[in-house]
Amino acid sequence: MGCAFVATDAAAQDQSMSFFITSTNPGDGGNLGGLAGADAHCTALAEAAGVTGKVWAAYLSSTDENARDRIGTGPWLNAKGVVVAENVDQLHDAAANSLSKENSLSESGAVINGRGDSPNRHDILTGSSADGRLQGPACENWTSNSSDSSAMVGHHDRTGGGSDPTSWLAAHPSRGCSLENLRGTGGDGLYYCFAKN
Repeated sequence: MGCAFVATDAAAQDQSMSFFITSTNPGDGGNLGGLAGADAHCTALAEAAGVTGKVWAAYLSSTDENARDRIGTGPWLNAKGVVVAENVDQLHDAAANSLSKENSLSESGAVINGRGDSPNRHDILTGSSADGRLQGPACENWTSNSSDSSAMVGHHDRTGGGSDPTSWLAAHPSRGCSLENLRGTGGDGLYYCFAKN
């Protein structure tokens, strides 16, 4: 009886999570199978972590849709129950949101390696400008792993190089769209996932 109660309590606590960084890339760099494939990866990771019944959206911009318009209205909580942003405006206000290395956790609640860790995984795919709208080719709408394409990335640890090193979503373009390219500038093909409901 006691074990069943603990499991139920843990599952209920997990259900509050509505924001995470993917712990893994689906396996083909910037080719995520388009936005639909990226969303499906978010859902699969969340459900494997015990969070069910939510509609997940990858924070990625394409020629069809801007990231800021894909993710619902908030608020968004990480796997530890910390509110990272109350709404879309706060999320895109660098001084107002609570995104940081400590708060931008994976679906299991793990801290993602940042600058100074080995390997560095702080480049997070977004394809977005600082206001959450499409900027650049975004790995050909998230269907390309070509070294000739690129995508805007942010720094989840809010530090590093690029034109805006403290931006969680628009620090600099990637070197290319293959997993090797993405790792070459301090990333691992990871991206943000938000629950829309």
